[in-house]
Amino acid sequence: MMFNTKVASVQFNHHAGDKAYNLTVIEQFVLEAKQQDTNIIVFPEACISGYWHLSALSEAEIRKLAEPVPQGNSSQKLLEMAVSFDISIGAGLVELGEDGQLYNTYVFAMPNGEVRKHRKLHTFVSPHMSSGSDYTVFDTPHGCKVGILICWDNNLVENVRITALMGADVLIAPHQTGGTQSRSPNALGRIDPELWHNRAQNPELIRSEMQGRKGREWLMRWLPARAHDNGMFLVFSNGVGVDMDEVRTGNAMILNPYGEIMVETDSVEDDMVIATLNGQELEMCTGRRWIRGRKPHLYQPLTTSQGNELGPHQARFSEV
Repeated sequence: MMFNTKVASVQFNHHAGDKAYNLTVIEQFVLEAKQQDTNIIVFPEACISGYWHLSALSEAEIRKLAEPVPQGNSSQKLLEMAVSFDISIGAGLVELGEDGQLYNTYVFAMPNGEVRKHRKLHTFVSPHMSSGSDYTVFDTPHGCKVGILICWDNNLVENVRITALMGADVLIAPHQTGGTQSRSPNALGRIDPELWHNRAQNPELIRSEMQGRKGREWLMRWLPARAHDNGMFLVFSNGVGVDMDEVRTGNAMILNPYGEIMVETDSVEDDMVIATLNGQELEMCTGRRWIRGRKPHLYQPLTTSQGNELGPHQARFSEV
């Protein structure tokens, strides 16, 4: 049975390619979370290396940003903080794999000295980067089993269900999303970056955009369902503010296994939310009862190609 675990989710506006600055921000939030006796703190996708600017870089330029995991300086910095402050820390970067490939990777450093990683299964930010091929679920020193899916990984229901079937109590879902142009007329939509740059003059205008259909309203169509239908706590961390020519819509939040929002922020600035996850909620939640009622022998069509899957880079300019 999962123990009660105190978790923080952070949104922040990273500086593209400035790993030193981004790690400084991470450390500041870690210190603040530790002062509130937090067990796990979650940061956004690729927030150490920067994200959307990767789409404009050459392979050689991305390789200069990339690091091995866990041997690289950034992973070691996260591990040093985790051990020093007795807190598990998750944050994203560009990994240089042992196979020489480049990956969008999420590093999870724990106070017991262990480091785990998840390679994004659906990487499209750059044709020079490869997608991972493994699901990531593991035990933590905090009495809970954690699963990690990065941004678009969470859009596909199969990925979340498999993570649940592997025993995850908590789904960590780091993102860089919102405010982007979508192929669908009913999902997302571009936010003018000038609205965020001018937020001091008119904070309510950019907040209304972030909280509307281009941000939070889009999340509410599917994010609670991932938690509810699979019987997991869900920790959503996101970038906020301008990322090259796009606007990330923040809205860091934590959901219980009934798909209810425990805590969230509507700030247009860097921010953090914290909640205590009550392990008893997992035992009789709807999603876990539904999973126990599955009939796997009926699900063969899920493993059969329907002829309409996207190629590895066809979706690189749209997250929905």
